[in-house]
Amino acid sequence: MILQALFDYYRRRCAEPDPTRRLPVYGLERKEIAFILELNHHGGLAGISDVREIVGKRKIGSAYLVPQGVKKTSGVSANLLWDTSEYVLGVASSDKFESAREKGAQEKYLDRLSTMRRAFRDRVAALSEALLADEGIAAVLKFLDGDPANAAKPYSEFAEICEGNPVLSFRLLGDTMLVCQRPGLAECLVAEPDDAGETDETDTTSSAICLVTGGTGPAERLHASIKGVWGAQTSGANIVSFNLDAFNSRGKTQGANAPVGQFAAFAYTTALNALLARDSPQRMQVGDASTVFWAQRDDPFEGDLAELFGGDNPDRHAEKVRALYESLHRGVFDGARGENRFYVLGLAPNAARIAVRYWHAGSLREIAARITAWFDDLHLQGAPNDPRYPSLFRLLSSVALQGKADNIPARLGGDIMRCILDGTPFPRTWLHAAVLRCRAEQQVTYLRAASILACLRRFDRSARRNGQNPKEILPMLDTDNSSIAYRLGRLFATLERIQERANPSLNATIRERYYGGASSAPVSAFTTLMRLKNHHLAKLSSAGLVIYFERLIGEIVGGIDEFPVHLSMADQGRFAIGYYHQRQHFFTRQEPADTSDDVVEEAQESA
Repeated sequence: MILQALFDYYRRRCAEPDPTRRLPVYGLERKEIAFILELNHHGGLAGISDVREIVGKRKIGSAYLVPQGVKKTSGVSANLLWDTSEYVLGVASSDKFESAREKGAQEKYLDRLSTMRRAFRDRVAALSEALLADEGIAAVLKFLDGDPANAAKPYSEFAEICEGNPVLSFRLLGDTMLVCQRPGLAECLVAEPDDAGETDETDTTSSAICLVTGGTGPAERLHASIKGVWGAQTSGANIVSFNLDAFNSRGKTQGANAPVGQFAAFAYTTALNALLARDSPQRMQVGDASTVFWAQRDDPFEGDLAELFGGDNPDRHAEKVRALYESLHRGVFDGARGENRFYVLGLAPNAARIAVRYWHAGSLREIAARITAWFDDLHLQGAPNDPRYPSLFRLLSSVALQGKADNIPARLGGDIMRCILDGTPFPRTWLHAAVLRCRAEQQVTYLRAASILACLRRFDRSARRNGQNPKEILPMLDTDNSSIAYRLGRLFATLERIQERANPSLNATIRERYYGGASSAPVSAFTTLMRLKNHHLAKLSSAGLVIYFERLIGEIVGGIDEFPVHLSMADQGRFAIGYYHQRQHFFTRQEPADTSDDVVEEAQESA
C-alpha cells in the first residue's frame, strides 16, 4: 500500500504542468553538486566553479539533474560523470586519510583511491562509440587520462575539495549544462523500461510479478537509498532490503524476496526522496519520526499540514488552524475534495534500514476532522500569552527533561501522531511523562496541563463508550467537578495562595516541597498542609481574605470524605488540572483586599 501510493504520487508529479515541480524521469536523479570542473575542448582544466549556496550556517551544493547514482556498498562503484572527489580526482579525503594513518592502513587507502579513480574513468570509457564522440564526454575522458589531481592543485578550491570530499561534475567552457546533461547522453539514460523489459546490467534476478504495478519483468535487486530521514545514515538507508541470509526465502536473494520492478523501485524511491528533501513543504519532524504526507490528487492541504502541527511561524500556524476550522464549518470538505485520499507516513531510523513508525491513509475530510478534534482536546484556558493552538513540538518538549528536543522519548511523537490520525486515546506514556515532569520540577505549566488534559479527555471518552460516566473536564475552573483528585489539586492551589498572601516576600512556597507528595500520596501531605493553613490564615491582615479562603476551602473539601492514601497516574493528572485551573482563577479574579463590611459580604457571596 505504501509503495503503491508513492508510485502513484511519482506518476502525478511527472505529469505536473509546472516543469519545476516535476520529478526526474527514469534514469536520472536530482543531486547536490558542490564544485564543477570547467574543461576546455581539449580536456584541459580551465577553472573550478564553486556552486554551493549558503543555507543557514552551512554551504550546500546546488541541485542538478544527473544520471542516477549506483548503489554504494563497501566495494568500489563509480557514478557516471559525477561523483565524490575521491572517484573523480583520486585525491585523499583529509579525515579518511588521517583515520587510515592512525590504523596503519594508509597504503591500503591510497591503493583504494587508485582503484576508485580507475573505476570512474572506466565507467566513462564504457559508453558507446556514438556517445564517446560527443565533444563534452571526449573532453572528460582526456582529462581523466591525464593527472586530474595535479591539474586541480593550482586552484584555491582544491584545499576545500581535499578537506570535504564533495561531489564534483564537469562542464564544457561556454556551456550552461553539465556534460552529464548533454542531449545524446540524456536520451540514452531516460528510456523507461516496460513491464516486460529486458534485464539491464544491474539486474541479476529472473522475471517476476511486480508487487507494485502487477506487471511482469525483472525485479530490482538493490533499491535506491532513502535520504533525509532524521537520525539515519547520511549516505541513506533502505525501506526495502534483504541484507542477510536469514531474511531470504526459497533460495531467493536480495530484492527477489519481495519483487519490485525496476521502474517501480525507481519511482517510489524518487518520490519518497523528494518528499523528504530539505526544502520540501510536505515533511515535518515529529519526535524521532520524519513525517511526509501527500494526497492522491493535488490539493492545497498538502502544503498546510506541516503548518497545522507547528511550522516555524507561530502566527502562520494559528492562522492555518483557524482557517481549517472555518473550512469545516463551511463544508469545504463535504464534496469531492473531501473524498480525496490523503496519506501520512512516519519514518524512523533503524541502523541501515528505515522503520515505518506509522502509516495512515484516509479521506481528506476525515483527516481534517481528526486534526480539529486534536486541538479541541488541547483546549485549555491559559494566560494571555499562552498559544491557543500549541504546536506538537512544543508539547513534546514541555514533557522532556530540561525541555530539550534530544530528551523527548523516542517513540512518543510517533505514537501521538498515530492517535491523532486514528482518533484513538493518546498513549499513557505521554500522560506519565507530563505528570512526572510536573512532579520533578514542581511546576504545572500551560503546555503540560494541555498535554494532561488531552490525554484525560480521550481516556474519559473511551470510558463513556464502555458504559462509564466520568464528568467531562472543562477548559476552565469547574466548581461542580466531583473528582476527588481534581478537588485536591484545587485545594493545594488554595493553600499555596494563602501562604503567598500571608508571606508576600516568600521566594519558595509549599509547591516546591509538597507538590510531589500531595499529588501522589495525599493523606500524608495534606495532614501537614491543613495544619500549616491555620498558621498562614492567622497572618492575614484582611478579614475579607480570611473569610474568602475559609469559605473556598470549605466548598472544596465538602466533596472529599477522606484524603486518599494513593492516587493513580490518571488521578495525578486530574490533580494537576485542578491545581492549574484554580491557580488561573486566582490570577483572573480580584481577591478581597480590605476589611470593610461590603468587601466581607462580597467575599462571602463569591465563595
